[in-house]
Amino acid sequence: IYVVTIKAHISMKTAIVTGAARGIGLAITERLLAGNFNVAMLDIDEENLLKSAQGLGNPSSVIALHCDIANRQQVMSVIDAVAEKFGSINALVNNAGIATFKPFMRTTADDWNDILATNLSGAFHCSQACVPHMIEAGGGSIVNITSISAGRASTLRVAYGTSKAALAQLSKQMSVELGNEGIRVNAVAPGPID
Repeated sequence: IYVVTIKAHISMKTAIVTGAARGIGLAITERLLAGNFNVAMLDIDEENLLKSAQGLGNPSSVIALHCDIANRQQVMSVIDAVAEKFGSINALVNNAGIATFKPFMRTTADDWNDILATNLSGAFHCSQACVPHMIEAGGGSIVNITSISAGRASTLRVAYGTSKAALAQLSKQMSVELGNEGIRVNAVAPGPID
């Protein structure tokens, strides 16, 4: 009697996490790695990004890529590099965000533009870059990290709160359209963290 054992090849799924150098983004990266994902860590803070990636001790499943998600060309290039390295993109966590805490009348046009470019346009750029790869993989998941500031007004957060409220609405718009492509879109609204 001959026994033949066939081992099924199970390819690992790939996730991209923006703002992955620290805080929520790093914690999400750790959780995805524990769930057997390959993870592409994106962050504008290259020094801390590289330290965090090295600290994970999983070089075969992690790639750390310096990227300003407000820059559409950088995003497109980086996302294509991730797909080439890992073969697919199955999940995206739009976590990167910046804030300037100033009163309404002291919030400058540059503050406003920078915050919306990262918190809102950055998620838009990353999502548009990932969706074709997700469709090719048969579907996927996008999670946008908004904030409790998306649903309630408070002082000193005019640009930040507005960007997060807009990101919550973008999540709804994307969900309606991308659900037909097999891509789930959700938003998570955390409160303050350490």
